[in-house]
Amino acid sequence: MGMSSRQRFLETMGHGHPDRVPLFEEGIRADVLTAWREQGLAPEFQLADLFRYDRREEILPMLEPQPYPARWPTQQSELDLLRQRLDPADRSRLPADWEQKVAAWRRRDHPLLLRLHRGLFQTLGIRNWDRFSEVMFLMVDDPDLVREAMAIQADFVCRLAERILQEVQVDAVIFSEPVADNNGPLVSPQMYEELALTSYRPILELVRAHGVEICIIRTYANTRVLIPSLVECGFNCLWACETNPEAMDYAALRRTFGPDLRLIGGIDTDVLRQDRAAIRRHLEEQVPPLLAQGGYIPLADGRIRADIPFEHYRSYRQLLSQVTAA
Repeated sequence: MGMSSRQRFLETMGHGHPDRVPLFEEGIRADVLTAWREQGLAPEFQLADLFRYDRREEILPMLEPQPYPARWPTQQSELDLLRQRLDPADRSRLPADWEQKVAAWRRRDHPLLLRLHRGLFQTLGIRNWDRFSEVMFLMVDDPDLVREAMAIQADFVCRLAERILQEVQVDAVIFSEPVADNNGPLVSPQMYEELALTSYRPILELVRAHGVEICIIRTYANTRVLIPSLVECGFNCLWACETNPEAMDYAALRRTFGPDLRLIGGIDTDVLRQDRAAIRRHLEEQVPPLLAQGGYIPLADGRIRADIPFEHYRSYRQLLSQVTAA
């Protein structure tokens, strides 16, 4: 009898001996399935009927201020209102049917991941250009205000995480960090260290005190220059999404940081727009060397979009199963 999805995840992340690497589903949206059904995917077939997937689940607590601010703080005197809107005791911050979910999670055989942070920009309320411009000026003109806002969020997250982890044993925590474009981060590494990572450290210390060993940073675009600081802060797994493959090449990252930095992803989604031969070449070049070093879960590096034909996706999943076979 083979391992469960949870056992595979823990063995892989722990540099153990999984019967095979976990094969996660990317999260296919409804518009993609609609396009694929027009291309011949029969309505009675679900993707899980056709491909080998290992189940995973993520807990998504509500991390935003409630009610959401119509205007975000721009001076110290306005931070108390932000603090009041981040109440970890608010039951609406937990998923619906919390008690039933907790009971079910105690019997689970799949990995359970807890999302704990939305990253620097989203924590500061950036949703549009006006707020982005405002925050960038604040980072230069009033960094103390930004640090205090991030500290308020960190205190809230610590208390919410304490509440969750007293009831649920999770297998990893996830921080998201949409702070870059393909040219690099939109803040300097020094500014990122001072404004973001100082507030992340107490959260990571708390989750490790609860026995959670795997701390995932899920980045977007080109965050290469931030990775040394992220590793020093305590993140030990990188999940890079929507990347420029040259900047965030996993083979190069592994040579620099070694297998202690676990990796999820690394398969260039753009290759899935090419033919089966190109997909095969990419998987055979990318996946086996990383698998041999351990601590790696192969997965497409971004969302599967409707312009990727179903036959290309089918080839990718079939070939991925082949190159990862134990």
